[in-house]
Amino acid sequence: MDPDTILRDLETAMNKSLEYLKSEIKGVRTGRASPGMVEHIKVEAYGGLSDIKSIAAVSVPEASQLLIKPFDGTLVNAIKTAIEKANLGINPMVDGKSIRLNIPASSADRRAKEAARVKKMGEDCKITLRNSRRDANKHAEGIAKAIPEDELKQLKDEIQKLLKKFEDEVDSRCEAKSKEVMTL
Repeated sequence: MDPDTILRDLETAMNKSLEYLKSEIKGVRTGRASPGMVEHIKVEAYGGLSDIKSIAAVSVPEASQLLIKPFDGTLVNAIKTAIEKANLGINPMVDGKSIRLNIPASSADRRAKEAARVKKMGEDCKITLRNSRRDANKHAEGIAKAIPEDELKQLKDEIQKLLKKFEDEVDSRCEAKSKEVMTL
């Protein structure tokens, strides 16, 4: 393995961690309706578990309401049950072959809990990033005999710079989401 491969693999792993954080943050409840709140809820359908977004269309007809229209009308009750089990604090209402979710305004306590949850998601992502850095440093040590010492030091510096860049990105995304959660 050469230094460029180590850096490329590290950046790929860190990008995956950041993408996962982005998808998780989408599901955090804010003061207004967002399809991301329910898209990843698992529904028992067709003998297995499926995300809501793969079996239904999720739209936002009003700022405080979500409308879920299953592609197969027989899944309405399964989706309703899955939303109830997800414990979002939202009561799904079946409306014929669709489900309406009225998003109540969050209390200050609820918003603070959601902001703390976002912070924890960010910390978990940073731990994953640091683990990726540790693995990259191990690979760098593995090739230490094959490259000059100053090149090894430069590689480790590049690894650290990459970690810093991704940690800053995590911090900015979490800070932005926390502000969004805390505002009405």
